[in-house]
Parts: sequence; structure tokens; C-alpha cells
Amino acid sequence: MSSYTGGECVTRPIVEVKDVVKTYQRYRWTVPVLNDIDLTVPEGEFTTLMGPSGSGKTTLLNLIAGIDRPDSGSINIAGTDVVALSESQLAGWRARHVGFIFQFYNLIPVLTAYENVELPLILTDLSKKERAEHVKAALDIVGLGDRMGHKPRQLSGGQEQRVGIARAIVSDPTLILADEPTGDLDKESAGEILTLLERLNSEFKKTIIMVTHDPWAAGKAHVIWHLEKGVLIEQERVRDDKADM
Repeated sequence: MSSYTGGECVTRPIVEVKDVVKTYQRYRWTVPVLNDIDLTVPEGEFTTLMGPSGSGKTTLLNLIAGIDRPDSGSINIAGTDVVALSESQLAGWRARHVGFIFQFYNLIPVLTAYENVELPLILTDLSKKERAEHVKAALDIVGLGDRMGHKPRQLSGGQEQRVGIARAIVSDPTLILADEPTGDLDKESAGEILTLLERLNSEFKKTIIMVTHDPWAAGKAHVIWHLEKGVLIEQERVRDDKADM
């Protein structure tokens, strides 16, 4: 088992994963995915999870997001025991606390950029005017304030991913989780997305956990965790300029 609390600065942990085990059933066989995982991510840290395909990094990200559940162990996010929540409670908790960025954007083709970003706010108590303020602010942050009426097919891949990031931040979540956010982009567009993630971390103080197989992308984080066959085998601190220091 491995754990890391980060740096010399004293910051409260946002993510506390303890003794987590996850397996999947495949026909008659039990397939181990994560084995006795401990992970602590302090507030304001940009953390990367690296590992080969099948190492369990996306599974760990989904467990932290409350999209999946562990077989055993605990997952505490900003003081909430995620494992103890019911499915309906999880849905509400995710809407308030987790912004998820997908590799393939997951935008709805028939909706405009504005409408795609607004989706997480539809079931909130915000008024239409308040939703509009949030959406416009999020699109401005990602540099697409002038593209809010465009549909995904009218945008480049990099612009689509920026819409996905705007959707992830529109509710001002506690935690941003990014699953291979540059995996479908060319080098230039990937660089723009990574710069935006760095800005969200440094300027807007967002805690970010990113899954990637790309060492260049991983190098933008503060800490890199390496997974191998479901085990956190090592970590390395890349830089110490944490957002809240």
C-alpha cells in the first residue's frame, strides 16, 4: 500500500481513499482491478494517475466520482463518505461536487455549446437568469464566450473539449476529474487543454485528478501516481507550486 499527503504545506485532504478493493465478475471468474489502494489528495493539488491500459486508473477515477462502488474500503470526498450514499444521494452529490471531463467530450450533438454546458444546472434550484450567468461565465473562462450558439459539429476537437470543461466547472464543483482529456486531440489542442487545466488549478484553486498515459501531459501536474496491475506502486512530485500555497 502507498499513501501520500503532499508537500510541506498543511492542507486539508479533499480525497481520502483507504484500503479500496475492486473486482469485476467475468462469467465464472473474478477479475481483480484495484488491490488495497490508499490515496490522499490535498485541497488545491493537481494529481495525475498514470499506468498502462488495464492498470485500474479509470476505475479508481470512477470510484472517486461515485460512478462505481468498491468491493471494500472507504472513499471520503470533502468530508462525505461516498460509499455510504444511496444511488439517489450519489446523483445529487455528484451534481454538486464533481465535474467530470471525458476523453471523447460526451457532448449532445443537437444541443448548442450553451445548452450542453447548462445541462448540469437544469435540476438545480437556480433560476433561468442565474443559470445563464453561470453558463456564460464558464464559457468565458474556457475562451468560448463567442461560440455559445455553435453545435459540436461546428467546433474543432479542442473547442469541443473546452465545452466539456465548461460543463464540468459550471456548477463550481469541489473536485474536477479528467479521464484522458487530451487523448483524442492533436499536440497543439492538447497543449491548450492542459494550459486551461493548469489555470483552473492555479487561478481558480480547483483540485484536479487526471488520468493519462502521456508523460508529457502528466508532467503538468504537481504529483504523478503510477498504477501497475491495480496497485499504486510509486509516486513522484513534479512541482510544488500548489494553488493554495
